[in-house]
Amino acid sequence: MVRIFKHYVPHAVLLLGLLDFVLLICSAEIAWVLRARQIGMEVDYILNRAVPLLGFAAALQAAMVAVGVYGTEALQSLRFSVARVLVAVSLGVILHSVLYFLLPGMALWRSNTLYAMVIATVALIGLRMLLGSIFGGEVFRRRIIVLGAGDRADRIRQLEKRQGSSFFVVSYIRMSDGEPVIEEAIPRKAIHNLADYVVRLGASEVILALQERRNAVPMDDLLRIKTTGVHVNDLSTFLERETGRVDLDSVNPSWLIFSDGFSSGRRLSTVSKRFFDLSVSAILLLLTAPLIVLAALLVKLDSKGPAFYRQKRVGLYGQEFWITKLRTMRTDAEVDGQAVWAEKDDPRITRLGYWLRKLRIDELPQCWVVLKGDMSFVGPRPERMQFVKDLEKDLRFYAERHMVKPGITGWAQINYPYGASLEDARHKLEYDLYYAKNYTPFLDILILLQTVRVILWHDGAR
Repeated sequence: MVRIFKHYVPHAVLLLGLLDFVLLICSAEIAWVLRARQIGMEVDYILNRAVPLLGFAAALQAAMVAVGVYGTEALQSLRFSVARVLVAVSLGVILHSVLYFLLPGMALWRSNTLYAMVIATVALIGLRMLLGSIFGGEVFRRRIIVLGAGDRADRIRQLEKRQGSSFFVVSYIRMSDGEPVIEEAIPRKAIHNLADYVVRLGASEVILALQERRNAVPMDDLLRIKTTGVHVNDLSTFLERETGRVDLDSVNPSWLIFSDGFSSGRRLSTVSKRFFDLSVSAILLLLTAPLIVLAALLVKLDSKGPAFYRQKRVGLYGQEFWITKLRTMRTDAEVDGQAVWAEKDDPRITRLGYWLRKLRIDELPQCWVVLKGDMSFVGPRPERMQFVKDLEKDLRFYAERHMVKPGITGWAQINYPYGASLEDARHKLEYDLYYAKNYTPFLDILILLQTVRVILWHDGAR
C-alpha cells in the first residue's frame, strides 16, 4: 500500500485511479476535437484548454470516489463496477454542470460534455474489462511471510480469505511462542538462514505475529531481514493498514504512544477544517432552509410533539453540548429520559421519520451546531453521556475518541452500519481511533465524498 497524507491507499486503487484520470482527460479532449470539427472550428493547441479538460476529469473522478468505484466490491466484480461507473458518470456530469454555471472557464461546453460523457463511460468500462482479462485479481496482491503460528497469526489468515484482500501469505513460520494453531507452519529451526528464505520466496513484507513477545522476538533475524530491503511490521500496524481501523485486540498503550499519529502539530489543518465548517455550514443553512421548514411542518402534521428535538451529547474533550435535529421518533421514545439503543426497524420511529433518516434530512439542522463550533462535518458520532460512561467501563481507549470534535459524518459512519450494541460500539471505536490517529484534510475530503455513497445506498441509516 501507498501512504498518502497518513492514509493507506492500495497500489491497485492508486494505479487504477491514475489510469482513470488519464482516460477522462483523453475523453474530454476527443470530445472537444469531434465537436470542433463538426462546427468547423479550428482545433488549437491542447494546453489552451487544459483547465476545462482537468475540470471535467476532476468532477467525474470525485464522483467515482464518492459512489465507491474504487471500493472492494467494485475491484472484484465487473458487474458491480460497471453499475457504479454509470452512476458516477451521471453524478459527475451534474457536478461538472454546476462547475460550468459557477466558473464557465473551468468546464467544457455543454455540447462537448455530452460527447465526453459517452466516450468516458465506454473508456472506463473498457479499461476494467481489459485489466480483468489480462491480470485477474492476483497481480496487485503482496506476498508476505508471517512469524508466528498461534491465534494472532490465524487472524492474518482469516483476513487473507476476505474478498478483496490485498495480500497473500507465502509462508507461516512457527516460533517458540506457544502452541501452534496453523498446522502447516514451518518450524524456525528448519530454516538455516531466515533472511535468505524471505528473499528467495519473493516476500515484500514480514509480519511479527507472536503470541508471547517477551524473550521471543528474534531481533537478529528481523535486523537481517530489514537490511535486505524487506519491510518488517508488527501485527497492530499491519491490521491498521489493511482494515482502516485500530484493532483493539492487538494494540496496547505503548503502541498508541510511540506509533505515528495523534500529532498535535497540525494547527494549519485545524484552522482549515474550521474555515471549511464555517463556510459550508452557513451556505448549507441558507440553501436548505426552505427544506428544513417544510420538513418541520410535515413532522408536526405526521405526529404529536415538537418538530425539532434537542439533546445533550458528549463532544470534544468529553464536554457536553446540545445537538438539534428534526424529530424522527415518538415523544415517548425514552421512558423517564433513560437512553435506549436504537434497533433495526425501531418501532419508535415515525412514518415520516423513517424517510427523514433514510435521506439524512433530519441531520440538516445540525449545520447550526457546526456553525457554532460544537461539532464538525467530519468526526466521530457524538453519543449520550449515559452511553459514554458505560462504554468507557467496557471498552479500552474509548475516551480517546473525544480528542477530536464529533461530526455529522465520519470514518466509522461510512465504514460500519449504525451501531446498536456493545459489539457495534467496539467496531465503531476502532474506526474512530483510526480517524483520530490519522486525521488530515485529505481524509476528511475522502469521507465527505464517500458519504454520498452512504446516502445513495442508505448504508447505516437507522
